[in-house]
Amino acid sequence: MTLSEIYSKIRSGKRIDREEGLFVLRNSQLLDLGDLANEIRFKKNPDPRVTFVLDSNPNYTNICNIDCIFCAFYRHPGESGEYTYSVDEMIRKFKESAAKGITTILLQGGVNPALPFDYYVEMIKRTIKEVPQIHPHFYSTSEILEMVRVSGLTLPEVLQKLWDAGLRTIPGGGAEILSDRVKKKISSKKGTSADWLSVMREAHKIGYRTTATMMYGHLEKDEDIVEHLEVVRQLQDEHHGFTAFVPWSFKPGNTPLEKIIPTYATPKRYLEMIAFSRIYLDNFDHIQASWFSEGKKTGQIALHFGADDFGGTLLEENVHAAANFVNKTNTEECISLIHESGFDAGQRGTLYEIKRIIPRTKAA
Repeated sequence: MTLSEIYSKIRSGKRIDREEGLFVLRNSQLLDLGDLANEIRFKKNPDPRVTFVLDSNPNYTNICNIDCIFCAFYRHPGESGEYTYSVDEMIRKFKESAAKGITTILLQGGVNPALPFDYYVEMIKRTIKEVPQIHPHFYSTSEILEMVRVSGLTLPEVLQKLWDAGLRTIPGGGAEILSDRVKKKISSKKGTSADWLSVMREAHKIGYRTTATMMYGHLEKDEDIVEHLEVVRQLQDEHHGFTAFVPWSFKPGNTPLEKIIPTYATPKRYLEMIAFSRIYLDNFDHIQASWFSEGKKTGQIALHFGADDFGGTLLEENVHAAANFVNKTNTEECISLIHESGFDAGQRGTLYEIKRIIPRTKAA
């Protein structure tokens, strides 16, 4: 099958398989890929609008025992710079964020074996009770699997108790590349691709909505990219529990992997990932571009390569900062970046509900 034949198949609304996807990824010209992805984006989201969320991404602990070689954030117990905040301290942080207009807290930490399951449950209950203006978007799959270990409960039981405490959405961190060939090299203690997928599957069965993520630009090959998108697409077919797909590139600074991969992935590769994700993930409504992880200009361009969301304002972020990669913005600049890209801005919630629309002026 030729590239033009595969493009025609995609435009007719038919799903491509792994082999066709790999052929498209390897042989497409960037602008052709972008045109096709943008066409699909407007079929799914016809309004000339790009959404964003007012959020913050604090961390309750940096103690971690799974030693991912792509991470500069974690510390071992007793190591200089390690910390764990109490629930009281985190609630104070959340209140400070809420006072600044933040509506979503994306909360993650290291995998800290000293924390009891009650700590995580209390964090949810008190957030909902004491900071009701905040939507708790808490805990990666790795943290949830640690909760299973420390509690002695099953995975469905842990997820149900978190649900009963009030949690409704879960971030997609911990996926990296859902290829065990790669996972064994970059995060051997973190578990398999099936572990990440099983947490998401059980969460979706209960009714959680979650994001799916992908960190590329390290030891993966094109085949691994396609494998990642394929298994995520298959899981989305089961329950349609993913709200959005969020790719970002590996940041090598201060990481053990920096010795092997010392440079960032290129903006061209990021635009390829955004566009290809939109094309392959035919059952996802939203693809998120990132001003934060890729730079503001690249993030803006990605809005014309299939992305319809611009992520969050990230009042606080520590993981990329530990890798010496820092971008900052505020609500006004985020709106301005969207307007400059030719779109109306839509402030949303975690579940992509629109809270307000800020139209683009003619001057913009």
